[in-house]
Amino acid sequence: MSDPAPVLRLRKLGTVPYRDAFDLQKQLRDQRQDDVIPDTLLLLEHPAVITITRRWGRTNVLATDALLAARGIDLVEVDRGGDVTVHAPGQLVAYPIVKLEGEERDLPRYVRALEQAVLDVMAGLGLAGQRIPGESGVFLDPPAPGGRMEKICAVGVKGTRFVTSHGLAFNVTTDLSVFSLVVPCGLQHRGVTSLQARLGARTPPMDAVMDTLAPALARALGRRLEAAAGP
Repeated sequence: MSDPAPVLRLRKLGTVPYRDAFDLQKQLRDQRQDDVIPDTLLLLEHPAVITITRRWGRTNVLATDALLAARGIDLVEVDRGGDVTVHAPGQLVAYPIVKLEGEERDLPRYVRALEQAVLDVMAGLGLAGQRIPGESGVFLDPPAPGGRMEKICAVGVKGTRFVTSHGLAFNVTTDLSVFSLVVPCGLQHRGVTSLQARLGARTPPMDAVMDTLAPALARALGRRLEAAAGP
């Protein structure tokens, strides 16, 4: 008999402030490096927050500090790849804390696996998501002829001693107006969309999207999904 696939332990956390989730990721990453815990998948939502990276800083943040403060939107520098990203309620965020072994130790391949999980979820909803060479994430064709391709899921990850952190942000019912505060992912030539913008009344509830995305991620990563005993 072949060895069973490694466990991917699922934890649904509800709505978590970004800084708290960032600290939790670092804690779990250290524990996974020391084999204290199995691979772990965090599924959650964030209050409105803008995250930037050391490489790009505020280059693609359009809002002033005063405007962000007035809207109650935090600005956090993070250690993942990519450029500026927006998180807001209605966006499903997935943080896989996964130890990559052997041939898995290839971050571009890992990013493609995250994208594939989202593509599979969207296909089940009748949406033909796409990858674009040289741009991480998942996109949809323009909603009207001559328009811009629109990103529905952003992907940005970090590998630390071959243990991953950060992950993907999938717009389900997100208020897309918050993206006007930035140039999302630094891509001026792309728009932003959500399941709700494309499916309207047919948009599944967040819990249903979670329950579809979690096993899709486990399959794409070659893991066996297991529910955690607590949150």
